[in-house]
Amino acid sequence: MATPVLFIHGLWLHATSWDPWVELFRGAGYDPQAPGWPGDGATVEASREHPDAIADHGIDDVVEHFARIIDELPQAPILVGHSFGGLIAQKLLGQDRARAAVAIDAAQIKGVLPVPLSALRATLPVFKNPGNRHRAVSLTAEQFRFAFGNAVSEQESDELFARWTIPAPGKPLFEAASANFDPHSPAKVDTANRNRGPLLLIAGGKDHTVPESVTRSTLKQYRHSDAVTEIRSLPDRGHSLIIDSGWPEIAELCLTWLKEQGL
Repeated sequence: MATPVLFIHGLWLHATSWDPWVELFRGAGYDPQAPGWPGDGATVEASREHPDAIADHGIDDVVEHFARIIDELPQAPILVGHSFGGLIAQKLLGQDRARAAVAIDAAQIKGVLPVPLSALRATLPVFKNPGNRHRAVSLTAEQFRFAFGNAVSEQESDELFARWTIPAPGKPLFEAASANFDPHSPAKVDTANRNRGPLLLIAGGKDHTVPESVTRSTLKQYRHSDAVTEIRSLPDRGHSLIIDSGWPEIAELCLTWLKEQGL
């Protein structure tokens, strides 16, 4: 039986942005799928037309949503998450709901300090209005260029923006920002779990939204666990690394690592 793989998108990208990955992983012998978050439309266009359905879903909502999907699978999956999807993947792995996880430019989990200025600027469209905690917020092409597309050409950034972006709930960002002041934060991950499956963290050296320093700080949170936790850094990649023209390099890195883990 082919091993299931769940791809988990982050804020501002639609689940169909994983389609090339799904095709590649299926060809490699896995059984992949890329479900959306709660409230996402079936298409980019449908999601843009109904932002209210996306609004006000927090981290726990998304974790529970994917936990229900996992419960319907014939066996525990491998998780591949990007940005906030990487945080979700880590939470589910820490709960022993997955065989392994790859967290690509993952949003900061509880315990990560400090948040660099570039990350604050990238998320300013949400934080500039406290009311956005309960709303879905869209990026402009210029904002996407800074937050996602700074390591590719402006033309490619604009093309990615037009093809894949959707409104995103503001709530997860507010939850992550207050995580270190909340003992019961939904951004808390069981990093001390010694029995979980292996975890790979991938960092983009030019990422403005999740700078490499955040990923390296995340790695340190796992220092009390004996489970496999590894990091790979790609110095010339930004936050768009899973959807831009260089995505095959990232996907092949993931496939190679999974093979090394016997998965």
